Amino acid sequence: MLEKLFQLKAHDTNVRTELLAGLTTFLTMAYILFVNPAILGETGMDKGAIFVATCLAAAIGSATMALIANYPIALAPGMGLNAFFTYTVVLQMGHTWQVALGAVFLSACMFFVLSVFKIREWIINSIPLELRSAIAAGIGLFLGLIALQKAGIVAAHPVTMLTVGDLTRPEPILAVLGFFLIVALEARKVTGAVLIGILAVTILGIALGVSQFGGIVSMPPSLAPTFLQLDIKGALEIGLVSVIFAFLFVDLFDNSGTLIAVAKKAGLMRADGYMPKMGRALIADSTAAMGGSLLGTSTTTSYIESAAGVSAGGRTGLTALTVAALFLLALFLSPLAGSVPAFATAPALFFVAVLMASGLAEIDWNDLTTAAPVLITTLAMPFTYSIADGIAFGFIAWAAIKTLAGRYKELSPALVILAVLFVIKMGFFH
Repeated sequence: MLEKLFQLKAHDTNVRTELLAGLTTFLTMAYILFVNPAILGETGMDKGAIFVATCLAAAIGSATMALIANYPIALAPGMGLNAFFTYTVVLQMGHTWQVALGAVFLSACMFFVLSVFKIREWIINSIPLELRSAIAAGIGLFLGLIALQKAGIVAAHPVTMLTVGDLTRPEPILAVLGFFLIVALEARKVTGAVLIGILAVTILGIALGVSQFGGIVSMPPSLAPTFLQLDIKGALEIGLVSVIFAFLFVDLFDNSGTLIAVAKKAGLMRADGYMPKMGRALIADSTAAMGGSLLGTSTTTSYIESAAGVSAGGRTGLTALTVAALFLLALFLSPLAGSVPAFATAPALFFVAVLMASGLAEIDWNDLTTAAPVLITTLAMPFTYSIADGIAFGFIAWAAIKTLAGRYKELSPALVILAVLFVIKMGFFH
């Protein structure tokens, strides 16, 4: 049955290899089980329900990818997108989390339409690679700032806005140790480095009496507090248009980049760069995002951590299906998730920030018309505390600088239209 469903022989793999690859991918991305409730919980959502929604969204998303596209790519609520949901849409803009879930649902519907009608390629191709790298790096810096705050390494200051926190407290010290541990383990190619780092800091925190232990296994908490609680009508407000677009853009770039990177590594891409079943993979992705918003979590997206499973030999959807099964088993670990303090998830956030900022290495810093908009995009996100504003500033700066420098031929119609829309949004609907 598995051979028929996943064509294991054609992909030169077997059941044992696929199951092992699935376990590897799961261990590298399981940190989301602890990080997602910690981030989304700050909006006032029920953390137990978010934990269940995270497990189910990851399981449904990964299973959909396995059965529709037969790719070894796992899905879960995306890092960066959950931070945007909490810190920008709810805490900064003042919308309810129900409205934010409505915006996630609408962006997923748009993504689905773009995938079905193949408009996605046109959008992706019309946005310069450098600007896409800048958006990813900006989200990385944004996550880095949140991580430093959660760890107590950075604190608010009435004059300078930010200052160093109290580094004599145990929380920042444990967070720093956790980060060093994650980087060292990752450098040594240890599977599940991020997960090990989170658990090590949690255990140390409990042993030192800094945080409380709530147990390990229990029946899953109720999903009722977040299930079908999205407010679509509220999300259709004019001020939320840019929020829906930001969710859509980040998901679009994130997904395309992840799919291409993992497919390349798995040898699923043709020599000319064409990726068979890309359309199916994107439909699976957008369907998972819609499902996630109904369950009560931020945008569900493809995980670059799937590359770990591919390195372990995963080549088919059986790898992703294994990940789905493991996320369902994880439903019973909610007390453990509740025992993980903010200073234990902070190192994981900072590590993801490091990975996301690496795209800046590909920028041609000698070309000022590229370097300036890239830096504007990257710095605007942490400094305005908003991914949406960072994207807007980036598009406007790119279009304006290229035009004034007489290089308007490098601009695509889509980019110009978006830049104009962002100017109108900034001027009249901010």
